[in-house]
Amino acid sequence: MSLSLYDLSVPNYLQALGAVSGYLAKGAAFCVEQGTDPNEIVGARMIDDMLPFSFQIASIAHHSLGAIEGIQKGAFYPPKDPGTYSYADLQKLVEDAKAGLEKVSPDAVNGCEGKDLVFHLGKHQLPFTAENFLLSFSFPNFYFHVTTAYDILRMRGVKIGKADYLGRMRMKM
Repeated sequence: MSLSLYDLSVPNYLQALGAVSGYLAKGAAFCVEQGTDPNEIVGARMIDDMLPFSFQIASIAHHSLGAIEGIQKGAFYPPKDPGTYSYADLQKLVEDAKAGLEKVSPDAVNGCEGKDLVFHLGKHQLPFTAENFLLSFSFPNFYFHVTTAYDILRMRGVKIGKADYLGRMRMKM
């Protein structure tokens, strides 16, 4: 069985985005149960020198749909300052990323194999091929932010576990 660039990327992004959507919903429900404002979580950090929850969620969208858009354009940039998000805004970012990825065709992604991509990082330009960008840069960043957002919710007391993190697995049926 051979795997295409699409097979390696989009279904994995969608699985994790589904998980993020699920644990964000549980976070919102937890806040209702506790009588707290979910927007208190938006600025939460694991430690002072880490970026807040809002950045983690914005980065999840940026390193999924944004990465696929980047390989198609041949250029990727760090996320712009996301500004101020509400908890509901963050949930919408995840849903929008999912919806965007669901519209991406396998041919559109597979057609990027071997294509050059430049990651513009300030004055630096880091050259990649589309597949090396996704596999060695985008995926590690994506999963880092998925995990960090999960950990912040756990740290705040939201009752989520490993199954919430994994999301809907693609099992043989």
